[in-house]
Amino acid sequence: MKETFAHVSGGHRATGGGSAPPAPAALAAKVRTLAPSMTRSMQRVAEAVAGDPAGCAALTVTGLAELTGTSEATVVRTARLLGYPGYRDLRLALAGLAAQQQSGRAPAITTDIAVDDPIADVVAKLAYDEQQTLADTAAGLDTVQLGAAVAALAAARRTDVYGIGASGLVAQDLTQKMLRIGLIAHAPGDTHLAVTNAVQLRAGDVALAITHSGSTGDVIEPLRVAFERGATTIAITGRPDSPVTQYADHVLTTSTARESELRPAAMSSRTSQLLVVDCLFVGVAQRTYESAAPALAASYEALAHRHGALRAGAGDRRS
Repeated sequence: MKETFAHVSGGHRATGGGSAPPAPAALAAKVRTLAPSMTRSMQRVAEAVAGDPAGCAALTVTGLAELTGTSEATVVRTARLLGYPGYRDLRLALAGLAAQQQSGRAPAITTDIAVDDPIADVVAKLAYDEQQTLADTAAGLDTVQLGAAVAALAAARRTDVYGIGASGLVAQDLTQKMLRIGLIAHAPGDTHLAVTNAVQLRAGDVALAITHSGSTGDVIEPLRVAFERGATTIAITGRPDSPVTQYADHVLTTSTARESELRPAAMSSRTSQLLVVDCLFVGVAQRTYESAAPALAASYEALAHRHGALRAGAGDRRS
């Protein structure tokens, strides 16, 4: 049985050592991703540096602690959680982020959607949020963890993917893609079936859990069983410190836009999850290209006559 250590030893967790600090462009994404799992005092520090990088870059550690009503130790802990060895490194990143914002500031747009917003404003706000979510996810995605997950999926005898609700739709999307390139993949929608399937997994198999909160019991349970059975386990989550990571060999962190009454977490989390799933699929297709390309061609050919029939039917209706 494997030891439960993946959630603290992988490259997905910001510990201040081993991996290089995130680039300035990734700082804001890192703050948005990690803030929900921080203590309230650390959140105040994170919100301050994300909201005014130029102003905070000019402050000493004592000054930032006073500004946020916290302690110097809290400021340093926040910097380390964000991936920087110390506050000095965070200040340098803040200065870099401020310079980037000055040279190419994002358009001023408020993304809170009101009940009486015109539909054109809804389109603009959703498009902006989706773009920001994708950019944040791409900036914060650990490519080392991603590469390891791709390698495991490409070599797997079989892959089980777990997700509930909106995450379940993403799970189905991944398995359908993998099936089209000739790989065995399942996305059981029933928790009991997911657990009984997980019992059959072993070394050489892969189990992948998709959960934005990282605390969905119906997703964690089958992943835990797969982990204990020796399968390689992967978690796609918006909370890198969440319970699901205890049973994940590889963690891929997603970002989401700020929630609102008309834009629940399920909408923005689905957007970022689909990006990660697409990255996994393309990576696997690259690694298995010799078998994936013919499989894709065969599946396309098998359905081509149906697309032709649909086009013909549409023509008949127009005539």
